[in-house]
Amino acid sequence: MAAVSGLIRVMERAARKAGHRLRRDFGEVEHLQVSRKGPADFVSKADMRSERTLYDELLAARPDWGFVLEEAGVIEGSPDMPRWIVDPLDGTSNFLHGIPHFAISIAAQEPKPGGQGWGDVIASVIYNPVTDDTYWAEKSRGAWLQDARLRVSARGSLSDSLIATGVPFQGHGDFAEWTKIFGAIGPQVAGIRRYGAASLDLAWLAAGRYDGFWESGLNDWDTAAGCLLVREAGGFVSDYRGRSEPIHSKQVLAANDTLHSKLHKLLAGAIKAKA
Repeated sequence: MAAVSGLIRVMERAARKAGHRLRRDFGEVEHLQVSRKGPADFVSKADMRSERTLYDELLAARPDWGFVLEEAGVIEGSPDMPRWIVDPLDGTSNFLHGIPHFAISIAAQEPKPGGQGWGDVIASVIYNPVTDDTYWAEKSRGAWLQDARLRVSARGSLSDSLIATGVPFQGHGDFAEWTKIFGAIGPQVAGIRRYGAASLDLAWLAAGRYDGFWESGLNDWDTAAGCLLVREAGGFVSDYRGRSEPIHSKQVLAANDTLHSKLHKLLAGAIKAKA
């Protein structure tokens, strides 16, 4: 078991405090006051409370760090210090429909030298308040579920593989592109799943439960923590062109090295056919 660093302890403590409130609100989901911020894109008081709790806890622990928050946006910190990338409730639609599959996602990203933008994600925590599972990773120190080391699956055959994805919905995503990709990948694999929380999809991929994942139209807070988890579990993460960056959001393709190559070939062929 790896010794848990002070940074991970800060992140987990914040996630657990916010998660406690989410569990309470989830038990009373029918009483939540819900507003709309866009087509099929809901935000609840629970979401806002969770973000405030995370902000307060993380700010108290690292007062010089900045934030990228789903609801409040970008809050600048010291330019030479890392920043937090936070999703206070990934799987909001699941939450509001009483489906117990949602998570809190926190990532720490370091700046590039000389103020040249943002570099690697150095630590991540994905916390499922319903199951009380904490997935965490640190750069070059591996990926973990509690105190158990995580590794991506070793499957090399598409026909044996279970793949996760995110399906476009009202006002979000490219249905034509997704349909082409699904048509190329679906017949080749053992199954495709869509559970509605990208952070947990990536955490489950890191844990070897899924063998691959693709989705587009996400945001940094959806994927920053999960990308590090997959990489530290021995997997590969890229965009649809095969390029590897610290965070992938607009296009994400993740799997072990062998399956990533096979999935990328199918996906690239589908996109080319679309054009």
